[in-house]
Amino acid sequence: MNLTEHYNQLYKTAAEAISAGKYSIDSELKNESDSRFGITLLIRPNDEIKANIKLFLKELKEAEPEQYFYPDSDIHITVMSIISCSEEFQLNQISPNDYIQLICKSMVDADKIKIHFKGITASPSALMIQGFPTDETLDNLRNKLRENFKNSELQQTIDSRYTISTAHSTVMRFQEPLQNPKKLIEIADKFRDFDFGELDVKNLELVYNDWYQRKSTTRVLGNFGLR
Repeated sequence: MNLTEHYNQLYKTAAEAISAGKYSIDSELKNESDSRFGITLLIRPNDEIKANIKLFLKELKEAEPEQYFYPDSDIHITVMSIISCSEEFQLNQISPNDYIQLICKSMVDADKIKIHFKGITASPSALMIQGFPTDETLDNLRNKLRENFKNSELQQTIDSRYTISTAHSTVMRFQEPLQNPKKLIEIADKFRDFDFGELDVKNLELVYNDWYQRKSTTRVLGNFGLR
């Protein structure tokens, strides 16, 4: 996949929809009884990247204060959604150690992952930071995880919703009607090619998480260092 073209197409489609008032509101964000949980392998951005994301979010908050903005603690890049969030899944259904061992096996030959965060893209319901892996390392790891999980007896839903191939990070979701869609797109356009920084990934986290990766409900199951 050509990531630049993919992000560009996403942004073009979303910007047109948002400007025309055809955006989507996530009604589950304020649902306190939301019980959708899953298992995710993820990457956390470093402090420099988070500080740059804050500059973007500060302008968005001034224009659209009623929307949902990801706090520093929740910002992440999904390496693999191993069990997609659903109301049916609970942590006591699995043995986390089995998952940790299989991930360790998948990472035996894994090299350092580098991701360049540059520019923003959007969907009709959210704004995201664009991530560009600098080589094939992340793809190779994902493929190894797919192969090993599909050859195992472990419960998993890998690629059941969509096949993950990007390295974006969602930072804002729409939870209320937008006050000024055109202003939102103006801010998005301003940060369209903004350089948020480069990340040398030092470790991955395996977490039990809700749909929005809220820290208050997330449980870290394992940490995996990259050589």
